[in-house]
Amino acid sequence: MDNRERAKQHYVRALEASDPFCYEAFEALIGNHMLTAREERDLFDNLDLGRDAQHGWWLKALYECKGKKYGKVEEVQGKLGALEGEEFGLSSSLDVLTCKAEFLYHCCEYRRCYEVTQRVLQEDPHHLDVLPCHLACAVELGRKNDLFLLGHQLVEEHPARAVSWFAVGCYYLCISQHDSAERYFQKATGLEKDFAPAWMGYGHAFAYQDESDQAMAAYRTAARLFIGLHLPLLCLGIEYMRTNSLPLAEEFFTKARAISPEDPFVLNELGVLAFQRKQYSLAVKQFKKALSLIPDPYSNTTWEPTVNNLAHALRKTSRFQDAIEMYTRALALTPKQANTYSAMAFTYQLMGQPHRAIELYHKSLGIEDDAFTSDMLFLCLKEVSNPSVLML
Repeated sequence: MDNRERAKQHYVRALEASDPFCYEAFEALIGNHMLTAREERDLFDNLDLGRDAQHGWWLKALYECKGKKYGKVEEVQGKLGALEGEEFGLSSSLDVLTCKAEFLYHCCEYRRCYEVTQRVLQEDPHHLDVLPCHLACAVELGRKNDLFLLGHQLVEEHPARAVSWFAVGCYYLCISQHDSAERYFQKATGLEKDFAPAWMGYGHAFAYQDESDQAMAAYRTAARLFIGLHLPLLCLGIEYMRTNSLPLAEEFFTKARAISPEDPFVLNELGVLAFQRKQYSLAVKQFKKALSLIPDPYSNTTWEPTVNNLAHALRKTSRFQDAIEMYTRALALTPKQANTYSAMAFTYQLMGQPHRAIELYHKSLGIEDDAFTSDMLFLCLKEVSNPSVLML
C-alpha cells in the first residue's frame, strides 16, 4: 500500500502507548526519516520509559542522539558524553559510537568522524549501520583507495544489500566518474527503495553533470519516500536556483526549513536566494543566523563559503569594515583564494583606500588571472596617479 503517513502514525502509537522499548518501531521512524524535527521532539517528550529513571534516561538519551541534531549540538554533545562516561559506561558500545560518528558528520568534523567509523568497523566489520556515515565521510575526505577496497569487499560479502552498491557509487563519485556513480546508485535504489543515501547520491551524480531534470526527479522521489528528510527539498531548491527559477527555489527552501528549521545549510541557501534578489539586508540576516547555529564556524573550512557570502552581503549594504572582517576570516579558513582577495580589494576600493586595494588586487592576480580584477587594478592605479578620477 505504501501509505507512509498511516505507517508513521502506527509506529508512533506503538512507542507512545504500547512499548517505548520497541526499537523496531523507533528504527522504522528514524531510519526511514518519517518525522519532522517538531514531531521528533513531541515523540521524545511523550515516551514513558518507566520508573527506573537511570535506565530510562540512557535509553531516551540514545534515542535523542539518533534523531535530528540541528540546533541541538551542545545538547547532543552532552548526552553522548554522559553515555560514554563512568555512570553508564557505554564508550565501547557500537551503537553509541555510531551515534557519535553521525554527530561528528553533522558537525562537518569529517576527519574525527572517519576515525570513529573506522574504529567501529575494526570492532565489527559487519556493523552495516555505520557504513552510510563512513562512506559519506570517505567521499568528503577524498579517500578513493579506501572506497575502492571497501566497495569490492561489500559487493562480495553482501551483494543483495543496497549499501554495498552505494559504496561502489561513492567510489566513482569520489573519482568524478559520475556516469558510473549514477548507475551504481540506481542499482542500490532498486535493491532497497527505502535506502535514503542511495537516492541522494543518485541525484548528486546527475547534478554534478548539470543534468538538472534527472537530478530533480531523483530528489523528488526521495522527498516523497522520506517525508521527514529535508535534504531532497533543499537540493531541489538548489537545482531551481541554478536554473534561475527563484520562486520555485524559495518554495522548496521553505519546505526544507519547515522540516528542519535550524539547519545552517538551508539558511545559507535562503541567504543566497535573498542576495540574488538584491535583498541584501535579508541575506545578511540569513547568513548570520546560519553561522550562529554552528559551534565554531571560523575554524571549519566547510563554512568558508557562508562566511564569504556574509562578507559579500555586508559589502552590498555598505558595511565595509564588517565585510573586511569576514573576508579576513574566510581567508584564514581557506588561504590563497583569488576571488576573496579580489572582493576584499574591491571593498577597500569602495572605502577610498586605493593603495590597500592595489596590494590585494596584485595578490589575487598572483594566484589566478581574472578580467574583473585586472580592470579594477587598472582603475586603482589610475586613481593613485590622478586622484581626481571618479571611482565606480
